[in-house]
Amino acid sequence: MAELPIPDVPPARCSGRFTISTLLGMEEAGRGPYTPTEGSSCDSAQPTQLSSSTLCTRTFGYNTVDVVPAYEHYANSKGVGDPRKGRPSLADLHSILKPDPSRLRTPVSDVQHSNGLPEAGPEAGLEEAEGEPGRDSEPEPVRFGWVKGVMIRCMLNIWGVILYLRLPWITAQAGIALTWLIILMSVTVTTITGLSISAISTNGKVKSGGTYFLISRSLGPELGGSIGLIFAFANAVAVAMHTVGFAETVRDLLQEHDSLIVDPTNDIRIIGVITVTVLLGISLAGMEWEAKAQILFFLVILVSFINYLVGTVIPATAEKQAKGFFSYRADIFAQNFVPNWRGPEGSFFGLFSIFFPSATGILAGANISGDLKDPAIAIPKGTLMAIFWTTMSYLVLSATIGACVVRDASGSLNDSVAVGSPGCEGLACSFGWNFTACAQQQSCRYGLSNYYQSMSMVSGFGPLITAGIFGATLSSALACLVSAPKVFQCLCKDQLYPLIGFFGKGYGRNSEPIRGYMLTYVIAVGFILIAELNAIAPIISNFFLCSYALINFSCFHASITNSPGWRPSFRYYSKWAALFGAVISVVIMFLLTWWAALIAFGIVIFLLGYVLYKKPDVNWGSSMQASSYNMALNYSVGLSEVDEHIKNYRPQCLVLTGPPNFRPALVDFVGTFTKNLSLMLCGNVLIGPRKQKMPESRLMADGHTKWLMKRKIKAFYTDVVAEDLRSGVQMLIQAAGLGKMRPNILVLGYKRNWWTASPQSLEDYVGILHDAFDFKYGVCVMRMKEGLNVSGVLQAHVNLTFEAAEHPENGTGSRAAPGTAADPTTLASEQQASTIFQSKQGKKTIDIYWLFDDGGLTLLIPYLLGRKKRWAKCKIRVFVGGQINRMDEERKAIVSLLSKFRLGFHEVHILPDINQKPRPEQLNDGFKDEATVNEMRQGCPWKISDEEVDKNRAKSLRQVRLNEILRDYSRDAALIAITPPIGRKGRCPSSLYMAWLETLSQDLRPPIILTRGNQENVLTFYCQ
Repeated sequence: MAELPIPDVPPARCSGRFTISTLLGMEEAGRGPYTPTEGSSCDSAQPTQLSSSTLCTRTFGYNTVDVVPAYEHYANSKGVGDPRKGRPSLADLHSILKPDPSRLRTPVSDVQHSNGLPEAGPEAGLEEAEGEPGRDSEPEPVRFGWVKGVMIRCMLNIWGVILYLRLPWITAQAGIALTWLIILMSVTVTTITGLSISAISTNGKVKSGGTYFLISRSLGPELGGSIGLIFAFANAVAVAMHTVGFAETVRDLLQEHDSLIVDPTNDIRIIGVITVTVLLGISLAGMEWEAKAQILFFLVILVSFINYLVGTVIPATAEKQAKGFFSYRADIFAQNFVPNWRGPEGSFFGLFSIFFPSATGILAGANISGDLKDPAIAIPKGTLMAIFWTTMSYLVLSATIGACVVRDASGSLNDSVAVGSPGCEGLACSFGWNFTACAQQQSCRYGLSNYYQSMSMVSGFGPLITAGIFGATLSSALACLVSAPKVFQCLCKDQLYPLIGFFGKGYGRNSEPIRGYMLTYVIAVGFILIAELNAIAPIISNFFLCSYALINFSCFHASITNSPGWRPSFRYYSKWAALFGAVISVVIMFLLTWWAALIAFGIVIFLLGYVLYKKPDVNWGSSMQASSYNMALNYSVGLSEVDEHIKNYRPQCLVLTGPPNFRPALVDFVGTFTKNLSLMLCGNVLIGPRKQKMPESRLMADGHTKWLMKRKIKAFYTDVVAEDLRSGVQMLIQAAGLGKMRPNILVLGYKRNWWTASPQSLEDYVGILHDAFDFKYGVCVMRMKEGLNVSGVLQAHVNLTFEAAEHPENGTGSRAAPGTAADPTTLASEQQASTIFQSKQGKKTIDIYWLFDDGGLTLLIPYLLGRKKRWAKCKIRVFVGGQINRMDEERKAIVSLLSKFRLGFHEVHILPDINQKPRPEQLNDGFKDEATVNEMRQGCPWKISDEEVDKNRAKSLRQVRLNEILRDYSRDAALIAITPPIGRKGRCPSSLYMAWLETLSQDLRPPIILTRGNQENVLTFYCQ
């Protein structure tokens, strides 16, 4: 623990929050950090006794820069390594303590949170209030608990007209037993989904956005964005559906009393538009008024239930008996216990598809997650309780009405007969009623199988059931009218899709999405005016089921990835149950309406593809990221267990780029042939003291990675801090990669200034080549006529972060300009330099000079390059050395060898004149007089001695001759690949070797790559 010197002062009385900056400020002002001030006393001799003193609480009476755990240190935490409020950095604890008020000053308002606990009150206000001293307190936003905010809202959304108008009919068709099975099957799906919602909502703080927020933060923006858009639209259309249901009921009442406004269809439109306008007014009045309206609807529905239950025990009147109601009878219960299928919908799955939508609506509470006091408690508790009570209501209703009402009744008072009358068939005969005629002719108007208003008939007061229907439809419409804008607002703020950001603005203390309300209103009115929603209704049901499937899959996926961040406080869930829920939701989609399921999937896939294409810059720590890590880890470990084979050889490149934006041509060249094929790793050596360079390394790594991503280069970036270039490259060569994913080729730029560079710089560069061969690496040196390093241009126009590299053309080290602070976003946003490797090459040639057998690497890289679209039209020519009297035989042998490699190289040229002497004018080029030569010998005795020149004269002349051949044959080529000579370590001077490479590659217009394998095969013509 980092300790501070304790001044000799009396026992301290400390107040406010203890920070490093205040400590240093006190010391600089000439007084100790614990000079007595107003506040409570702090007894350092009793460290276990915590007082109200900030210092004592944060350091338990111990004089240290460290702080105790506190809530505000973790609030709003996002990425790994982000700075936290109030917590000292690792540098503050580990390095020499220096005053830096601009970085360490803690806001005055943090004093109030110094005990590490959040204040009483809404949690949302805590995070925004911190760090804003003197801000006027705003009105508290309205927040709901689990009963008012979730349970009642979900129950109202689950209850609907199906409860009143279709459940008695389903009971008559399927019987009480199978009706209970249908109910329990439906509830199983919703319960599993409720458990999954509970797990996801308790795995961290839930904000506004409801279902979209839960799915997108779990599975990522791709699936979350697509389901969020269609879920918001589905809720908007559901407003119209429920409103039309209400309007149809009112229209029917008007029709019964001959009081139609215009005509049946237009009445639905008029009533629907008026109704949705009133609901909009309630919503715009605020969540508090909307909640009051929901409670009113809830009470109306409860009263209608009680009214129904009371009606079942009231003795049946003759009028009710004529309609099939006989109060509770065991034989009626027994008859209705078994199914009696009728009509085209008379099948188990047909009735299941009719009932299932009445079990949905469990997301109504989660959709207003931003308006809940504690979503992590309210969503699980309220959702599961709503599922339980609504399930009980369905079971009780089906059992009670199945025990009271017969399936067929005529409704005619004239059908009463004496008990036991002959010719009377059916259960009603034992109760004194003869419904035989209408039952046989299937013309009965009443009874469970024929009369949808059976609940109203059974109830004590029929209009209360109608009021219940009104309450169920209007409450569902109101819930959807609130849910759609809330979900859509969160989606707009995330900016996953274009042209919708306008609707993300919030108003008032609850950040009400007024614009979203108006959009939802317009959509709802549009569908109400259609007045026929039978076509769109199945699609809406499938959209909701899509949400269920993805919520369950989110829970399963987060569990299966074993991410340490998956720690839901709700434990009563199972990943396998969640997977079952996801699968069964998809199955139900096709059972309900197969064509609607296909449409829903098509829309989801289209929106998913759009987000995948756009790749929004968001990072929510989704389970997809955890899954990607798991897959990469498992495959990497599994790859280590597989022995290498020549057929699976891939050129995995360590590219010494320095900062990648300094040498874009080198990056583009390697990225072209490694893309979607093999590993590319851009290495940078930061030369200088570690203490000075480490901050720069951490700061710039992210910027360089983003630059590569913007350039669409699939590569990694890594850097090391070293005292000199060669030792840094040695670190990269030895440590880069993971398992079998390790580089096997070192790619670097040609050192153009080798003859003017310092002796050590030259030795380092050639030494790097020797080190690569020592570590069994292949080597690829790239040279371009105009050079590779564009750092000078970047310094002048774009990026002032780096000074000119000490080794400007070796593709390695860089030195930072003193006093500059690099901005990673600048690297990613800077103008991208164009290179020859980004343009189409047309019908040029790629010339390969396979002069020495290096294992085939000189052939493989041009072959991979030629497979790319930009190089596909280039013809590849292979040049091989030979003897003039055996040219045909040698050419046939090389053609045969190349055909066995299946590379598709058919044009082979034999060079019989490689060993001829160069042309005289070529030898005299660059000739210097005797005086200049003697001056160079005295000034630079370390370069090349006369003895070494004489010893290697033949090899030197060969490089001159090869350069002549290259200029003769490949003047107009798109690329030249040649096998360079190898300088023997300890024998060939570095200057002489660089002179060979210079002579070989000078004055060539096309790029030239000097490729040398590690003398191990990278090509094979065997199948095993």
